[in-house]
Amino acid sequence: MLGSVAKRLLVLPRLTRTTYLIPSYRHYHGISKTDRRDFMMTQFGPPINRSMKELDRSFFKKDIQLIVAYFPNPVNLSTFVKVCKNDVLYLPSIKHIVPIESSKAVLLKENYTLDNYQSLISDVTKEKIKEYGIEIRPYTLKLGYEYWKSDDILRAILPEELLDEIPTGFAQAGHVAHLNLRDEFKPYGKLIGEVILDKNPKVRTVVDKVDTIDTKFRTFKMNVLAGVDDLLVEQSESGCRFKFDFSKVYWNSRLSTEHERLINSFAPHEVVVDVFAGVGPFAVPAAKKEVIVLGNDLNPESYKYLQENIKLNHVEKFLKPYNLDGREIIRQSPKLLLQWIEDNSGTIDKTIVKRRKVVENEQTRSVRETNTIKIEIPKYISHFVMNLPDSALTFLDEFIGLYSEVENTVRKDPNFKLPIINVHCFEKFDPRGPEPPIEELHAKVHARIVKLIDFDIPFDKCHFHLVRKVAPTKPMFCVSFELPEQVAFRKK
Repeated sequence: MLGSVAKRLLVLPRLTRTTYLIPSYRHYHGISKTDRRDFMMTQFGPPINRSMKELDRSFFKKDIQLIVAYFPNPVNLSTFVKVCKNDVLYLPSIKHIVPIESSKAVLLKENYTLDNYQSLISDVTKEKIKEYGIEIRPYTLKLGYEYWKSDDILRAILPEELLDEIPTGFAQAGHVAHLNLRDEFKPYGKLIGEVILDKNPKVRTVVDKVDTIDTKFRTFKMNVLAGVDDLLVEQSESGCRFKFDFSKVYWNSRLSTEHERLINSFAPHEVVVDVFAGVGPFAVPAAKKEVIVLGNDLNPESYKYLQENIKLNHVEKFLKPYNLDGREIIRQSPKLLLQWIEDNSGTIDKTIVKRRKVVENEQTRSVRETNTIKIEIPKYISHFVMNLPDSALTFLDEFIGLYSEVENTVRKDPNFKLPIINVHCFEKFDPRGPEPPIEELHAKVHARIVKLIDFDIPFDKCHFHLVRKVAPTKPMFCVSFELPEQVAFRKK
């Protein structure tokens, strides 16, 4: 049963008891998945072979018998299409005007035949056929493998019991498409991978996650389903370029919006500590907008590519990389910042290049001028980013006494302010019961924060942002709060 688009669908007779409806091409891309599946069960759907073990692209051929309005002289063709549009066949990815012999023709609706078209076409179309000397001819529309989308092909070859959730969605990092196939789809992984590879021109490698994410470095084993076995990728995000080995580091393209959101909350020349920086999706774009960043990751491979991405994006002056445990970078961050200040005499030199035109001897030429300005490095940290949702909350106790050993130094800064802690976390709930109100989940996270920092921070001082649902019962939040003064300066 079709939904809200039914009014704009056309009836197609079918050789079964079920009648399917074909959407007008003009509305085709706006219809639901269910309606699209129904469309692909018409005569325009792919041939079906559920016993296919190796992808046979040559199997996917279909000849559709139609009729066309042939124009011996195509001068009036565009007028005909406009005036007689209700009798024209519009199909996704198929041109309704086709070349025939030395002229052109217009496809007519799929249920029109040489025997019945005169009783189906409009009076206006009848008039135009006579006026323009149009010939109604039979026409064979040939469809091949390239016509159908990946969902259509997989729906034609996978077992019927698996058709409710066709796994054509994927995350992409550079040229790598990353699937997370459920167990029931894994025996068909090679077929699925090859179809996705064929239908996505920017993909050169398709992989499937083999096991769960490693809790230490957030990496997982992968099986190459199709394409080249090359997992060294280049990815663009937030106006920056990133290079990394997808099999050895953590990267999630689905978090790009969250990366942008937090980066936009940082002001130029503020100090940010990225506790679990990975290859730099927060740290590098932040440094590009002249945020002063201490970027850290425990994974040696992430640290290696973080260093490479710093150079690749020319942000060496604003981003220092570290390869420390998360607890240690939090604990040491005030001293590491003061060390950076000491090593740079308190400032970062920024070179500004300008070009201006000068006229000499009636000739105009461009002159390159450079100017260096000094940006003062604050003695205090404005933000901490903790994007390790599985366990980031457990690191919060390290903020107790954060400034206890450098209190005199930071308090002397007239602009001193306490840092904002941006911590990511999951808050799972029982799938067997009803989904709890979002306020209940917030309250549970708040209670954990209070316990870990050993301070009753008011609930309304915590800002909760729903990042995404990684599973129906597993929402991911980012909680932002100002570190209380009583916590930051508590003596250890």
